[in-house]
Amino acid sequence: MTQKLSIVIVNYNVTQLLRKCLQSIHRYAEEIDYEIIVIDNKSTDSSWGELISEFSEVKFISSEKNEGFAIANNKAIDTANGEYLLILNPDTELEGFYLNQILNFADSKTNFGCLGVRMHDANGNFLPESKRSVPDTFNSFEKLFTNFKKKNSKSYYRNDVEEFEIAEIEVITGAFFLVKREVYQKVGGFDEKYFMYGEDIDLCYTLLKSGYQNYYYGKASILHHKGESTIKDKIYLERFYGAMQIFIDKYYRKSKPLQYSFLKAGLKLRHKIELIKLK
Repeated sequence: MTQKLSIVIVNYNVTQLLRKCLQSIHRYAEEIDYEIIVIDNKSTDSSWGELISEFSEVKFISSEKNEGFAIANNKAIDTANGEYLLILNPDTELEGFYLNQILNFADSKTNFGCLGVRMHDANGNFLPESKRSVPDTFNSFEKLFTNFKKKNSKSYYRNDVEEFEIAEIEVITGAFFLVKREVYQKVGGFDEKYFMYGEDIDLCYTLLKSGYQNYYYGKASILHHKGESTIKDKIYLERFYGAMQIFIDKYYRKSKPLQYSFLKAGLKLRHKIELIKLK
């Protein structure tokens, strides 16, 4: 039986945050016909198993190994029944009764691609990655090497779009990613070459190239305990900058060789700078 919404969460070693996330869904999704699918990505902390009896209506899946965020989501989504998918980080919390409003908004769009909302951290600070542009030569340089924020649509963080605005944009974050299941499957879902990071940018760009529109919905917000499940070490840096390399290899290497060379050099330099900071 098809439901309106399937909420898909990939967990890795954040049991307490996942509990808060599930509690927030129960609190604010009462009027929605939804299901929740949690896939644990081979956590080294087995305490997530305690949640199975606590949240008996949630479908829990246990991965045999950690194959990354993209593969885990695709596996979980293969079992989903919802018309829409809400890919949600376990370190997030819903903050209002806005899911119906968002779903109605999505239903009203002819070529709806995906939708993200306003995110803030535990201190109330707005997280600019809530709304972004597709990486190109200029905005990537801005992101990698400067603190200058252009007030136009070419800025990496789309500074021309206000924090509480509703607007069509290019890229949202995988922390809260609403998309029709049919569309997700049609365009191939998350590219499984990405282990972690970059798969949301790639999917947003794929949707745009397939003729869909993506949206930032600033009237709804979530709390994002950003980075709580991530240790900022050498492995993190390799995955982060490796993901960006996968993206430019895929889209710019052949079609935009000059831009590709610039971006490749910039990523390599920034990666080296970050590695030095760790020492």
